[in-house]
Amino acid sequence: MPVTPEIFLVLVVLAATVILFVTDKLRVDIISIIIMLTLGWLGLVSPAQTFSGFASNAVISVMAVMILGYGVDRTGVMMRLARTIVRVAGASERKLITVIYSVVGILSGFMQNIGSAALFLPAVLRISKKTDIPRSRLIMPMGFMAILGGTITMVGSSPLILLNDLLIQGGLEPFGIFAVTPIGLALLMSGILYFLLLGRYVLPSGEAEAVVPVQQEIIETWQLPRNMHHYIVPKESQLVGMSREDVSLKARYSLHLLAVKTGRDILYAPWRYFVFAEGQILSLLGTAEDAERFGTEYGLVPVGNQQRMSEEVGEEHAGFAEIIVRPHSPYMGKTLKEVSFRKEHGLEVIISLTKEGEHRREFFDLPMEIGDTFVVYGSWEKINRIGQGPEFVLSTVPEEKGVESGKGPLALVCLVGGIGLTFTGVPIALGLLTGAIAMILGRVLSIGEAYRAIDWRTVFLLAGLIPLGIAMDQTGTAAYIADAMMSVLSMAHPFLILLGIAALATFFSLFMSNVAATVLLVPLVIIIGTSADLDPRGLALLVAICASNSFILPTHQVNAFLMTPGGYRNGDYLRAGAGMTLLFLVLASGLVYILFVL
Repeated sequence: MPVTPEIFLVLVVLAATVILFVTDKLRVDIISIIIMLTLGWLGLVSPAQTFSGFASNAVISVMAVMILGYGVDRTGVMMRLARTIVRVAGASERKLITVIYSVVGILSGFMQNIGSAALFLPAVLRISKKTDIPRSRLIMPMGFMAILGGTITMVGSSPLILLNDLLIQGGLEPFGIFAVTPIGLALLMSGILYFLLLGRYVLPSGEAEAVVPVQQEIIETWQLPRNMHHYIVPKESQLVGMSREDVSLKARYSLHLLAVKTGRDILYAPWRYFVFAEGQILSLLGTAEDAERFGTEYGLVPVGNQQRMSEEVGEEHAGFAEIIVRPHSPYMGKTLKEVSFRKEHGLEVIISLTKEGEHRREFFDLPMEIGDTFVVYGSWEKINRIGQGPEFVLSTVPEEKGVESGKGPLALVCLVGGIGLTFTGVPIALGLLTGAIAMILGRVLSIGEAYRAIDWRTVFLLAGLIPLGIAMDQTGTAAYIADAMMSVLSMAHPFLILLGIAALATFFSLFMSNVAATVLLVPLVIIIGTSADLDPRGLALLVAICASNSFILPTHQVNAFLMTPGGYRNGDYLRAGAGMTLLFLVLASGLVYILFVL
């Protein structure tokens, strides 16, 4: 097949796409927009086709799934689920593993797998503390099951959601929502058995965490000062009229200003431009020596009953919590100072834990990354509110302080109803978006919260790459590459062809977005399937499934998100993920062979 100018241009764009994704010099959504615009400017797709991705079923489905997942999360359903799991499975590690992984996997079949991992992480951390099982033995497998569970339905992962659009472009019949379920369930069960049988050998060992009250556990784990120190600001104090930033409490005295009481009002975590005034009572966290030095230098008067004051501003109304930077958080790449963290969230950051280590000083200018953990102090209302936003996941908060909305049953009805509509022949996007709108109308969440729940980076990633698939099909580029591949694979056994396609999709997904790998490979395998007299829909499904086979490196967004909370290193993923990857390849290829070839 000759190389036409159009094929040459598409190949150049394709090569540039791969290079940009592999080098990771730009954000994936920026890359997708650049590719989309380049195709339009080169005339490889029409103006309408250039922006057709924004109206695709895939993009609408992803947006709806994100809204539905957020709505379920904020009602406290996951907290109740964690309690139920512990009650059913008890303290048996094998039972817990089976129940936890099954629930996470099935949940991932109906929402984005990263959403499932983010939803369930607090539950797993609680279960780890309640059962003395080290978190390192639970978190990584939980992430793997979230990835595997994404293959249970056609809405469980972005590649599978996108697949039907690519099939329609290729003139093929799309799959129903549960067409992939037999394969997905087999993969999920194999993953559970893998860790049940080999978990002790492939997972990092860790020490069990003692079952203690959560506040005590945080204090002991992070070696925080156990007592607050309270001082009254008298009229003659030099502190009157000064701002918090002027005083430099952390830099000069190693103290945190947890709260300020003025009359009956208590302000937690006052921001850096807060001005001190006469009569205020300051609640400080630090050593007694540092607090006394600060009080002496500014002429402050110690509160007479320190214990009573601690109770007044303390655990009944406020406390410590651990928060983790969410995947695709709008705060990624920004510093705590840039986002005015205290002013926006009303919480005092005590410690920062990043991949580089633990930071107790000078961390307000460090750019935030996915999985970074912060120990914060503030009111329970503010702590629960930050856990409901798109920026952070609540890792640790006392269960009795959790906000459990009475909207939980309604949220589940909307989720199940949206999925159930697809059984009636309604398009997936229409059914899921109907469920999402029902949540908003039922006041499970506001329209503002729904917009914040959407990961717009993923939306632009999907919408920007869809025109590339159209260009590859229309210009004959997909047929050209398929001919080249078939010259190598034409004499091979059908199972080996499937295994080669599965390995190629797996390899691509390790170094680029699984969505990008799907867009690049599906048009090719459709043509390969036609040429090799194999069902092209089966080959396309295999690509979309294997685009999620990302276990040996923490490049998948789920693995990257869980790396810091689990305390993992790259080698931990390589050791545990190598066997999982091989098992996935053989099982996925074999099942597609049985279902679509034999």
